[in-house]
Amino acid sequence: MSLLLLALALLLCGALLPLCLRGRPGAPARAGTYAAAAAALAGLSGALPVLLSGEPATVSFPWSVPLGSFSLVLDPLAAFFLVPLFLLTGLGAVYGAGYLKAYEGRKDPALPWAAFNLLTAAMLLVFTASNAVLFLLGWELMAAASFLLVLFEHEKEQARKAGFIYLAAGGAGALLLMAMFALLGAGAPSMDFSSFSPPAGGTASAVFLLALAGFGLKAGFIPLHVWLPEAHPAAPSHVSAVMSGVMIKTGVYGLIRVLAFLRPWPEWWGWLLLGLGLVSCLGGALFALAQHELKRVLAYSSIENVGIILLALGLGVVAAACGADRLASLAFAGALLHVFNHALFKGLLFMGAGAVLHAAGTGELEALGGLSKRMPAAAALFLAGSAAACALPPLNGFAGEFLVYIGAFRALNAPGPVAIAGAAAGLTLATAGALAAAAFARAYGVAFLGEPRTERAAGAHAPGGLMAGPMWILAVLCLGSGLLAPLLLGPLAFAVGSGFGPYYGFLGGLEAMAPFLYVSAGGFALLGIVAIAAAKRRAFLGGREPAVAGTWDCGYAAPSARMQYGASSFAQPLTDFFQPLLRKIGRYPVISEYFPAKASFSLEAQAVFYNSVYMPAAARLRDLAFRFSWLQHGRLQIYILYIVVTLIGLLLWKL
Repeated sequence: MSLLLLALALLLCGALLPLCLRGRPGAPARAGTYAAAAAALAGLSGALPVLLSGEPATVSFPWSVPLGSFSLVLDPLAAFFLVPLFLLTGLGAVYGAGYLKAYEGRKDPALPWAAFNLLTAAMLLVFTASNAVLFLLGWELMAAASFLLVLFEHEKEQARKAGFIYLAAGGAGALLLMAMFALLGAGAPSMDFSSFSPPAGGTASAVFLLALAGFGLKAGFIPLHVWLPEAHPAAPSHVSAVMSGVMIKTGVYGLIRVLAFLRPWPEWWGWLLLGLGLVSCLGGALFALAQHELKRVLAYSSIENVGIILLALGLGVVAAACGADRLASLAFAGALLHVFNHALFKGLLFMGAGAVLHAAGTGELEALGGLSKRMPAAAALFLAGSAAACALPPLNGFAGEFLVYIGAFRALNAPGPVAIAGAAAGLTLATAGALAAAAFARAYGVAFLGEPRTERAAGAHAPGGLMAGPMWILAVLCLGSGLLAPLLLGPLAFAVGSGFGPYYGFLGGLEAMAPFLYVSAGGFALLGIVAIAAAKRRAFLGGREPAVAGTWDCGYAAPSARMQYGASSFAQPLTDFFQPLLRKIGRYPVISEYFPAKASFSLEAQAVFYNSVYMPAAARLRDLAFRFSWLQHGRLQIYILYIVVTLIGLLLWKL
């Protein structure tokens, strides 16, 4: 536990030092980078022993805050979430040191580095706090720090819009969590988690629904996702990697903690989780297919992957409520494993998207193309991340989804509702996987293959070592955690047992062992086949260089980049099929002459929930607020009277 406190101290110093060193060239960036990297090493050194041994550690200090205590608990579940936190923030800090060099002279680096370290410290508090006041403090610090990072390019209107949407979502989520803790702590001597009495009946359901909405606003599942596709593209790419890989998982972590506290679970809770996961899986993958900006594609892919986690949790709760504990253990293990795997491959993908932005100056797919020839290493790494996101073996994205698939298939043999839940989970995963494969084939093909569509894409350059190094490490981790999946079972069982109960952790380890051995053996066999094929190709060439020729041009004498498939044309067949859901806006060329002038074609998916649900609701709320504008008349004496009357009312109510 001392190493974790050291990591927290280093992060707080890393948040303060860049501000103190403002004005000294390079000093804020160095201080922020070194502090984040050192904290990551200390944090991993403290979390891994707990995760590998299953033995929790606690620490508590006096704290003169009403109802609060500085109490931290590092159990296997918290350690499981801390590992991707420190991996991504440590590597993200190194990556950010290279990425932010492009802004030297234009942006003050002190505030971004201070906010980055404060964000990491806040997430550390969220994962380890065992007191509601301390948890909410970490939660609000996390929201404030990430808000500052989303507004990094505040001179852009889109960044300001993203920041305020995120701020509104974060504030609403915090209010819901305060109500949840108020219900849990009613009648308790303190707000320490250990002093809460598990509620029952309607109170338990109210706590669950408040937790689902409050934590869901951070996790970003549909329909609580509207901030996510706006905020992720606005933030710097290393921050986007941390937000998508770890920060949205704080919502998953909180939901698991509340579920563990509210046992036993009614069956309808599982169906609600399953339904939200189904909608998020399919909706996230489908909207990812219709986006034109690379980071927005990845943001909607994160919504899809949060849906997969919810889908697994819902299947597990339904199975547990119906007495199918073995199936529940598989589903819970699959959910937690996908939390870890998604952090790795989504961190890699956002860093790859940052390399594209850094090299070509834009993430618009229609303005890219041909990048694989100009930045081959980054292209290969982005392809590896895309394959992992599509759950292709032997990469890690396959392992977590494979566990959920096994649970879904075994559920088909169970009686009644468990079989229906298993069928729904399996069909949803299969459909979302197909849509995700199409989305990433489109994103990679349009951005990296073919010919450059603009001069900036033609002049793209490979990322420097500070940016490339973390990407290589994440790619190796994606491959290693896919091939060596059986080695993850011990820590995974401890984490499942800590979150859902030792019984589920034990069963999850047993149920996953045989499938994971097959996955690992199949992965090594696949790599062996690829290695043999590569060796035979090299021997066949005999040192000769492969011939290079132009692409077949169908008899056309002057082919250009405008003739190749773009992002809109690639996705049109699928997006046309789902037009009622996407409500896309199309701009089609009108050809009426033998030798037509230049024309353009594009399809843009609308933000359906934002435009059709949240904006009308916000307009009505604004109209309602204006009806009470007479209360805001500018007289200080009346404002003081409001406060006095409120205090008297509270005293009377308490007495």
